[in-house]
Amino acid sequence: MEFANERKESDNKNSSSGQIINDPSSNSLYAAPTDNAEDRERQARDLKAGLHPLKHKFVFWYTRRTPGVRTQTSYEDNIKKIVDFSTVEAFWVCYCHLTRPASLPSPTDLHLFKDGIRPLWEDSANCNGGKWIIRFKKAVSGRFWEDLVMALVGDQLDYGENICGVVLSIRFNEDILSVWNRNASDHQAVMALRDAIKRHLKLPHSYMMEYKPHDASLRDNSSYRNTWLRG
Repeated sequence: MEFANERKESDNKNSSSGQIINDPSSNSLYAAPTDNAEDRERQARDLKAGLHPLKHKFVFWYTRRTPGVRTQTSYEDNIKKIVDFSTVEAFWVCYCHLTRPASLPSPTDLHLFKDGIRPLWEDSANCNGGKWIIRFKKAVSGRFWEDLVMALVGDQLDYGENICGVVLSIRFNEDILSVWNRNASDHQAVMALRDAIKRHLKLPHSYMMEYKPHDASLRDNSSYRNTWLRG
């Protein structure tokens, strides 16, 4: 399966969400400098090169598999790295060439994670955490995914340091967005992240979001069954 397609003329237009302006020189995604020494060095190099560094380096991954029983070996084998980026310019180059959600087959997962964190429940950054789950009709999921990607890359969500990554899961009857966080036992941070997601995506206050710790996913071998409803 191919995630890169030829850039069409429409890529240069604003998206329906009003969030994307395909101008590589734009610094609208630029985030404040990080406290991490390695990231500071990276940002300094990018600035010297005349680029706009992001607070974090990110990696796009995808998973395309045949429906069936999930096993650790087969799932890891099916996770493929697409590209990494650490500047606004590099982000636009790769994002504009990604196939849009409406064109992806089911089941497919598209992951955007901070560099160094694999999109696996068992990864050391994820194993004590969980994920917020938001279900959308397929006609609108692309716009919300785009908004969520912009929020993560631009460090626009409260409690952003607690976020490991975001996932778009293409399924037959619906598409599912999930936001992975580091610590499922920190109730205050988990609920604050929920509120930040609702605000940023402009979800109705009454919208019921679902949460599931990764250790529960490991026990029942499922990403989206047996979730906790949290208003």
